Amino acid sequence: MPRDTERLFISTRPGHLFFKAAVPGALGMLLSSMYYMLEAILVGRILGTEAFAGLNLAMPFVIINFAISDLIGVGSSVQIAIKLGRGDRHSANNFFTCSVVMIFISGIILGALLFIFSPAVFRLMGASETLIPHAVSYLRVYAVFSPFTTFAFAVDNYLRICGKIRYSFLMNVVLAGMAVIYESFFLIILRGDIASAALGTSLGIFTAVIFGFIPFLRKKTELGFCRPHFDAHLIKTIVSCGLPTFLSNVSGRIVSIIMNVMLLAFGGSAAVSVYGILMNADGIVVPLLYGTCDSLQPSVGYNWGAGRKDRVAAIEKYCYGAGAVVSVLLGVFLFFFPETAVNLFVEGGGSDIHVMGTAAVRIASSAYILRWIAICTQSFMSAIEKPRYAAAISVSSAFIFPLILIAALYPLKLTGIWMNLPITALLCAVLSALILLRHRRLFREESRS
Repeated sequence: MPRDTERLFISTRPGHLFFKAAVPGALGMLLSSMYYMLEAILVGRILGTEAFAGLNLAMPFVIINFAISDLIGVGSSVQIAIKLGRGDRHSANNFFTCSVVMIFISGIILGALLFIFSPAVFRLMGASETLIPHAVSYLRVYAVFSPFTTFAFAVDNYLRICGKIRYSFLMNVVLAGMAVIYESFFLIILRGDIASAALGTSLGIFTAVIFGFIPFLRKKTELGFCRPHFDAHLIKTIVSCGLPTFLSNVSGRIVSIIMNVMLLAFGGSAAVSVYGILMNADGIVVPLLYGTCDSLQPSVGYNWGAGRKDRVAAIEKYCYGAGAVVSVLLGVFLFFFPETAVNLFVEGGGSDIHVMGTAAVRIASSAYILRWIAICTQSFMSAIEKPRYAAAISVSSAFIFPLILIAALYPLKLTGIWMNLPITALLCAVLSALILLRHRRLFREESRS
């Protein structure tokens, strides 16, 4: 009888595999990210707009903190899936164990840096003295929990590689549920401050991480811990495979930091709050897209390693199709109902934030007509060991194009910032299409030789 992983990735029909792996994976990632949105809603409505602005000022640094571990988690996951597809379980276990050690060490180092230097960083950004305490308090709580919470995305990837799709989904349910419980308790019952909000979310993530590691500790998975053997090739391989996702996360946050500096100059904390609303709206579609792609990525890598390129193509058709449907539907909804998104975070129709936010959401909504193309293509290139193509897409979408557009649209001030997202999506869609055409030609040439 074939192993569970082989039966799932090799024998299951692509359509059935999609509904068995991608749908719960997408919903699980959406759930795991919903706590950020809930946190923003609670902070905005309970603690006020100044605290909401402080949260959004600190959020890029929180994501950068998680991005380091995500680099290791995604990079090792690609190699683990390929090694398992080739039947090399020993190497897969070593990649798994070494990556866990690397994530823990990186969490300690980056958490310490964020804790120490956060006040100076926010002052350099031009934040007011009333805004800085909110941002610093929020970020420092995440920094303290960094060595433990940054495992969240990596362990989710490892569970899916082992075919534990339902358990992965349950882990994300635990994460979202516990974050909601903790945060509601601290903010509503105890009437805590913004640090309490960060504490509630961190405890929720920490609880989910413990839950996620239970199958590995009980040796109920195909992957298992072993004596780690580090070498330069292993580290280089993990970094190169995880670099596209890392660059996308970090580059995007660097751009967000630059934009926050401009927002503070053009519109103060109100403009920062509106940008936070846009990022929270983005936090609905992007987790669904990445959840779909990441859930199918192990099966794509496994089949690629097993030489089943026909199945790779069949699986990717479902990935691209689902991505298009989800992205376009959300874009249409945001265009026609922008007030709904704004009302989640701020009270009082007619306020400056409400008027500014409604216009911004409507402008940014057009990005989702094409946003899915770059995300699906980046994931596909990573899964088949084409990290340079994936890195080109991620860096362009998260850093190069937005940075160019910041300069080009600067005369439009706030309107230029709102237009950045849709124009970036258009440029990245063109780049992704060119990469797919080039890869198709090279694939045909390899098949003939």
